[in-house]
Amino acid sequence: MPIPALAWVLAASLWSFAPAETELAPLDFIRATVSGRITDAGTGEPLTGARVFISGQTTSVLSGDAGEYTFILPGDGWDGREVEVRAELAGYQSVARTVRLTGATTRVDLVITPGNDRMTEEVALRAQYAYPAPPSPSGRPAAVGIDAARRVSGAPRGGVSPRPWPDFNTESYAHIEESGFLGVEDNPLSTFAIDVDRASYSNMRRFIARGMRPPIDAIRIEELVNYFTYDYPAPGGAHPFSITTEVGAAPWQPAHRLLRIGIQGRDVAGEDLPASNLVFLIDVSGSMQSPAKLPLLKSSLRLLVAQMRPADRVAIVVYAGQAGLALPPTSGKNRSELLFAIERLEAGGSTAGGAGLRLAYEVARENFSEEGNNRVILASDGDFNVGPSSDAEMIRLIENERESGVFLSVLGFGTGNLRDSKMEQLANHGNGSYAYIDSEREAAKVLVSEFAGTLFTIARDVKVQVEFNPREVRAYRLIGYENRALRAEDFADDRRDAGELGAGHSVTALYEIVPAGVEGPDVPDAPPLRYRDRADVNRRAASGELGFVQLRYKRPDDSRSVLVQQAFLDRGGDGSGDLRFAASVAAFGMLLRTSEHIGDYSPGDVLELARGSLGDDEEGYRREFLGLVRETRAQGLLKR
Repeated sequence: MPIPALAWVLAASLWSFAPAETELAPLDFIRATVSGRITDAGTGEPLTGARVFISGQTTSVLSGDAGEYTFILPGDGWDGREVEVRAELAGYQSVARTVRLTGATTRVDLVITPGNDRMTEEVALRAQYAYPAPPSPSGRPAAVGIDAARRVSGAPRGGVSPRPWPDFNTESYAHIEESGFLGVEDNPLSTFAIDVDRASYSNMRRFIARGMRPPIDAIRIEELVNYFTYDYPAPGGAHPFSITTEVGAAPWQPAHRLLRIGIQGRDVAGEDLPASNLVFLIDVSGSMQSPAKLPLLKSSLRLLVAQMRPADRVAIVVYAGQAGLALPPTSGKNRSELLFAIERLEAGGSTAGGAGLRLAYEVARENFSEEGNNRVILASDGDFNVGPSSDAEMIRLIENERESGVFLSVLGFGTGNLRDSKMEQLANHGNGSYAYIDSEREAAKVLVSEFAGTLFTIARDVKVQVEFNPREVRAYRLIGYENRALRAEDFADDRRDAGELGAGHSVTALYEIVPAGVEGPDVPDAPPLRYRDRADVNRRAASGELGFVQLRYKRPDDSRSVLVQQAFLDRGGDGSGDLRFAASVAAFGMLLRTSEHIGDYSPGDVLELARGSLGDDEEGYRREFLGLVRETRAQGLLKR
């Protein structure tokens, strides 16, 4: 083994056994980097999410904010060597340049031209979210086409078969009992906490990309709907968000109506964001060895590091058999130190999740920023299996720490032992969000495009309460949000924890409404009430309003909530393109959950509705949704 390679292995081994509080010096011989900027040839605009390859390397990186990327070349002896730098992005023609490396850092800017990317939507889906193709002997990434995708997934040429699941599968999901219709006479109020998580969508995509139907309880319809952005107006008043209401057709039941409630958080410019005190809590246990876990996690963290500013401070805590401080709090201006610390991460050992959480919170408290954003970011498959790790004990720890102002966000990775139920629960109790990362593209979405919303809270404990008018509405049901339901009396109780809204984030909720006078569905009868005259309807109920939306929230530094109120009407029609697209996503979720409320609606109906309401779709996520629906039909995952 060459001396530099041996030094690399020894350094990694020494790090694996370093004491918990040891600060490691950077590896001096790993100094070669290639960095640059990816831009659009037509507009000159920077491109986020372009994949950059270097010949001879088995990994790749994605361009982050402002199109910038940094590729670390391990070992020494790079000065004076020629390499090919290649950039690829869906919807663009790939481009490559051969350059000679000089000094510690070589700058390579690449300009790519819009054009066909040689991949259909379905093949692109498999190529991005299933298993990556190995590099060719030349060091370039293997060509991506339908046969290449089939070879990667192990499928025959005649059809696409899923890559086999691991030998064992211990993934866990919390049981969800789908909400049914409630009669307005006896249940005029519907109350829930907002949910800005999107993990269920990317996890669902992971299953479909492998030719598998997701478990029913892996489908949280509100997270599918909220994965997409909608054209809500920016807030302009005293509140840090706007509220939009709209009523349109319920496509799966023409006699019913669909209420859409949209909340749009105020966007905050990057230069105006408060300084961050971030502690990455990284699972390096043996269960994280697969390519879709620690290697993808490291690529994701590189994207986040690219967003760091000099005022930001980042620390890294790792946990396996024991917890340790891999990187003390370090300024964002020292990106090379952050990147080298990420490069040194290796998986091995059992999982002391509880000890890691305690150490991460301790580091965050010691470096607490009074005016800044203090957050622990847990990155794991959720497989806590050694030490104090009961759900109840974890939750108590997280709830105590959030009161000190240190919040928790969770990034999930991997296949086979994903603890979705536990990771969602931890994020909910930590005043943070839960995202599932199935690809570098998803990492770019969560940690670059939605960076502010993921990490910076503008409103806490946000609750929504809808009162329906019994003269206009016979019955209703909230689509999704089953694990966010609240009692009516919780709405005004400021002690009751609820969801958080991040800068620039939006939240969408859908209600299926049965108008007054429409027969069915059956709703449970409530016992008669002695002390209420059910025929007593006041003048407001006769006004034609369908209902009344109330929202309570706390500003980040306040303990008392603020009330916002707004009535809504049904003005007729099918609704806007955004409402129809949200309905198509909700309908797809209902199909995957085998909902009793979906009727005869089919995947083909979903496709037709979504295709007719794509809108601008600048980022391509809605077109990707079409590919997912097509995949379920091609694979026969939905039996209708």
